[in-house]
Amino acid sequence: MVGPNGNESSATYFILIGLPGLEEAQFWLAFPLCSLYLIAVLGNLTIIYIVRTEHSLHEPMYIFLCMLSGLDVLISTSSMPKMMAIFWFNSTTIQFDACLLQMFAIHSLSGMESTVLLAMAFDRYVAICHPLRHATVLTLPRVTKIGMAAVVRGVALMAPLPVFIKRLPFCRSNILSHSYCLHQDVMKLACADIHVNIIYGLIVIVSAIGLDSLLISLSYLLILKTVLGLTREAQAKAFGTCVSHVCAVFIFYVPFIGLSMVHRFGKPHDSLLPIILANTYLLVPPVLNPIVYGVKTKEIRQRILRLFHVTTHTLDP
Repeated sequence: MVGPNGNESSATYFILIGLPGLEEAQFWLAFPLCSLYLIAVLGNLTIIYIVRTEHSLHEPMYIFLCMLSGLDVLISTSSMPKMMAIFWFNSTTIQFDACLLQMFAIHSLSGMESTVLLAMAFDRYVAICHPLRHATVLTLPRVTKIGMAAVVRGVALMAPLPVFIKRLPFCRSNILSHSYCLHQDVMKLACADIHVNIIYGLIVIVSAIGLDSLLISLSYLLILKTVLGLTREAQAKAFGTCVSHVCAVFIFYVPFIGLSMVHRFGKPHDSLLPIILANTYLLVPPVLNPIVYGVKTKEIRQRILRLFHVTTHTLDP
């Protein structure tokens, strides 16, 4: 932004534009978005509750699912309340430090989720390709350490982010094109050289998302090779245990990669496409993951039906 004498000054706040071109419809669009957010929170908390209370589900696959659900709740909560405030109350201003905190939370939680998805792929690889070693390789203490490693990795990858943003002077517009703060969006407002930020962003994407997606693909190639040598009944059972995770992988990576590609190679006038991808990236996975696992995973589905049956039975006069 520009000081009174035309000099460079540091940003003190940003303006979140919401949905450009749809300002008049934002108030009404907030209702289905809020409903989706509530569904996401309720669905993921239900998964966490079921896994925690059912001792038979204290296995690596379900513990990783519990981690995934917890991250989905945090990711959607890091952006949706502010988005609802923008749409319903026109609260478009966000302080610089609050924007920085939101940005750090969204990016670090995304890195953690990518790590958990990789861990879930490794769990399926060991369970299908080396079933006799599964119990000894993925013990509960080791699963806990993997979860802690996911947190440390996500935080460590994003630790330089506040430094790289705070060093930038902002002398242009302070209007962000999204409904929440993203590194790609904020750095474009700087009036200094942002090559360091661009290189840092590429390093993070390649070392986290790129590496994780590559290892997940490799895991499933090895799984496919093993499964093709099994009987049809065993093949169906093996594929059945992987369907939910494959869906979760596509639900997470496709919007993320699409958003990254649009930010780097999209045309400046294509303002609505990155907004849609950004909202999809933060809201759709938390909504769909519990639905996919609830429908495709027999053990989870049975516990959900039992939970609601007990609740309904209790409320009957």
